[in-house]
Amino acid sequence: MLALAVVLPLAGCATDSGSPDTAPSASGSSAVGGGTATAAPEVRAQLRVDGDIRQYLLHRPPAQAADGDGNGDGPKPLLIAFHGRGADAAELRAKTRLERAATARGMLVAFPEGLGHGWGAGAQATKQRPDPALDVRFTEALIKHLVRTERADPDQVYVAGFSNGGSMALRMAAERPALLAGAASVSGQLPTGDAAVEPTGPVPVMVVYGADDPVRPLAGLPSPPPDPEEPILPTRSARDSAAAFAAAGGAGEPVTREEKGYDRTVWRLGKDAPGGDRRSGGTVQLLVVDDAGHTWPGSTVPPPEGFGPVSKALDATDTILDFLTDPGPGR
Repeated sequence: MLALAVVLPLAGCATDSGSPDTAPSASGSSAVGGGTATAAPEVRAQLRVDGDIRQYLLHRPPAQAADGDGNGDGPKPLLIAFHGRGADAAELRAKTRLERAATARGMLVAFPEGLGHGWGAGAQATKQRPDPALDVRFTEALIKHLVRTERADPDQVYVAGFSNGGSMALRMAAERPALLAGAASVSGQLPTGDAAVEPTGPVPVMVVYGADDPVRPLAGLPSPPPDPEEPILPTRSARDSAAAFAAAGGAGEPVTREEKGYDRTVWRLGKDAPGGDRRSGGTVQLLVVDDAGHTWPGSTVPPPEGFGPVSKALDATDTILDFLTDPGPGR
């Protein structure tokens, strides 16, 4: 059974200092008492789900950005951003600067922490995830909690992630399409085989992938996994992952065109799939980035050794947020 606890803001934004990619701590302070409280733009908080205390880093936009009339009381778009396996929320924040780009759009951004620094992106029980639906329920609970406590707009909830976190974002889009207005994955693919995740309805999705990814190849991971000691699941190719969402959304044939530094393939979502009228004008897109590895295009944070180069031809952060907030045909 799912159980919720009151969110508990912590003093400061504690991070692991051992990682070279970790962002600096934020103050996390806020005014309390009889006066008007000014919420800190960023806090670390907790949520109890299924008996576990789960943590997340929450970035709040300034009131002026969150609401056109400046009072900050209106509903706000919400982005849930999943870090990669072996990383954490602070690492993803530093690598992507998603909170900075989201501020200009008046968006809340929640960076949840995965159990054991990872996510159960596949539908198969593993030693690390004996309950393979645990992280799906946590994400659902976090969204509902932020809708209730932070006035997140339930009609503007998005998910995104990198690597294993990208696969987690795709799992949420596949299994909970009615909950989301869009999803994006960088270097993440849909699990296949015994852990297969199948899209179940129309939702705009963007997959960004490095053409030269040495960690999770563009063509998908082999089955069985190359290193059984790690929780790596076999995956579809990046194109097949995107095409699965296109098929679930009643899309027609794709159109591919070359752009500067990457190829963009676009499927237009149709209205024939159940719920397709909610996605009028939406698309599924695959961006294959030239000379890019298992990295976040446009990032200024150096990747770990063996992850390949970072492309500067594309700013994945702005590209993803532009797509999520306007998921029509690529320009």
